[in-house]
Amino acid sequence: MGGDHGPDVTVAGAEIAHQRRPDSTFLLYGDEALIDPLLSARSGLRGAAKVIHTDVAIRMDDKPSQALRYGRRNSSMWLAIDAVRHGEADVAVSAGNTGALMAMAKICLKMLPGVDRPAIAGIWPTLRGESIALDLGASIGADAPHLVDMAMMGAAMARIVFGHERPTVGLLNVGVEEIKGVEEVREAGRLLREMNSQDFEYHGFVEGDDLGRGTVDVVVTEGFAGNIALKAAEGTAKQIGEYLRAAMRRTWRAQLGYLLARGAFRAVSDKVDPRKVNGGVFLGLNGLVVKSHGGTDAEGFASAIDIGYDVARHELVSRIAKAIGHAENRIPDVTEDRAAS
Repeated sequence: MGGDHGPDVTVAGAEIAHQRRPDSTFLLYGDEALIDPLLSARSGLRGAAKVIHTDVAIRMDDKPSQALRYGRRNSSMWLAIDAVRHGEADVAVSAGNTGALMAMAKICLKMLPGVDRPAIAGIWPTLRGESIALDLGASIGADAPHLVDMAMMGAAMARIVFGHERPTVGLLNVGVEEIKGVEEVREAGRLLREMNSQDFEYHGFVEGDDLGRGTVDVVVTEGFAGNIALKAAEGTAKQIGEYLRAAMRRTWRAQLGYLLARGAFRAVSDKVDPRKVNGGVFLGLNGLVVKSHGGTDAEGFASAIDIGYDVARHELVSRIAKAIGHAENRIPDVTEDRAAS
């Protein structure tokens, strides 16, 4: 029921995802009167989807506290997450209010043992292909143990999504020199170097321009910086798009050039459009939740479902739990620092 377009995009996206993965099935939580006609018009999805009616939907401008006050246990968002908790669904996918979704997911699913705070991990387009960036805004601020947690969680996701046996991990910093950055980032770098994990290769510090270059497979940062980086990248992509459109309208020669090259322009647009490169995974929870961009179309929502399908099929939650437990047994400093904080 959430996002800019509600069930229109959700149902259409589910149909696209089902065509790609015929073994998938769907529980659609929301207003039955709105969902049923959309489902009836899509014969390929009818046998694979079930509607669970609820009168309550979380509004996009609700604060998390407001959403919890009137939507806990009875809203479409809560019930979708609760289906994961009870094993009725493998993953919950929503285009709704991010803050409310995170708050409800934390309360309903709880955190994994050894993880203090969740992180939002997203796919980032790069010159080399794609990488994973986290945290993109789940929580503000991070101490060294939390950054280490995110490195392990992001690496586990990279192994599933990209198939990398030992992905490279970098810490986002103001420079690559070991003396630069705030104390928490420098300390996290020390812990990751000493860890010498067999599950991932710690590259060291990376800078903002390394995000687009694809210097590493996983970029780790705290949520304040990560969300600003994400929004800055989205805004820059839109800005460049507007510049190109204005330039292409300037003369008849430019318009002709656009007509000849519009396929290439469309391919570039699809690669950097956040509505297409879609699906942020909430990591650190005892269950899977994927956040879709609120303004996405059906194809973009299907991409978010695809990511959810992949991380569920490859048991991301159990892999993260195993990685966190293994690391804390090997490196006492992580546990001690966490207890002190």
